[in-house]
Amino acid sequence: ALGNTALMAQFGIEVAPLAALAEALRAQGASVMHLAVDAKLAGLLAVSDPIKATTPDALKSLRAAGLRVVMAPGDGLTTARAVGQRLGIDEVHGEVKPADKLELVARLQAEGKRVAMAGDGINDAPALAAADVSFAIGAGSDIAIEAADMTLLRNDLMSVADAISLSRLTLRKIRQNLFFAFVYNALGIPLAAAGMLNPVIAGAAMAMSSVSVVSNSLLLKRWQANQS
Repeated sequence: ALGNTALMAQFGIEVAPLAALAEALRAQGASVMHLAVDAKLAGLLAVSDPIKATTPDALKSLRAAGLRVVMAPGDGLTTARAVGQRLGIDEVHGEVKPADKLELVARLQAEGKRVAMAGDGINDAPALAAADVSFAIGAGSDIAIEAADMTLLRNDLMSVADAISLSRLTLRKIRQNLFFAFVYNALGIPLAAAGMLNPVIAGAAMAMSSVSVVSNSLLLKRWQANQS
């Protein structure tokens, strides 16, 4: 049998002899699996994922944008905290099952928070569907991609920071364009009603309104994704 402590407990296998070693491995950021042979503990297998080089900068960008970062993996709490400590993430949850992730999203929403969820696995799908906005990593499972609002092509967290940055910039342009669209009308309609607006000037103002909106929108082309 190969699995976590819960699996060993199902088979009645004592894990205490290697408990200290297992905890030490978890403190280094590894997930630990117990190996049992003939109903006796035979050893441990430690597995860890390297932190992507872009992740620290991505988290820095998310915090700079005013976002609160929460880490909720399925790994054990000790392992999750070790990784969280390396990345400077204070709010870390461990051994989070799919239902727990969904409950975490619902709890944050009940506190009045707007929740953005990023994930790539089958166990992330319920939380991705429930979040206010959700991001699936392109290399993730099909069900995660189906449940998410947005699928990111690059397989790193910087894509999430870029998507949020571009979305906020686009929304700002929409508001600016609404101002350009209404300001000409707000100035022109009273003058036209009073008979003080020449039709030629009115036509020019209408054209300038369209030029202003299109030109302002084209400024979005200057935005560039962070390629670090």
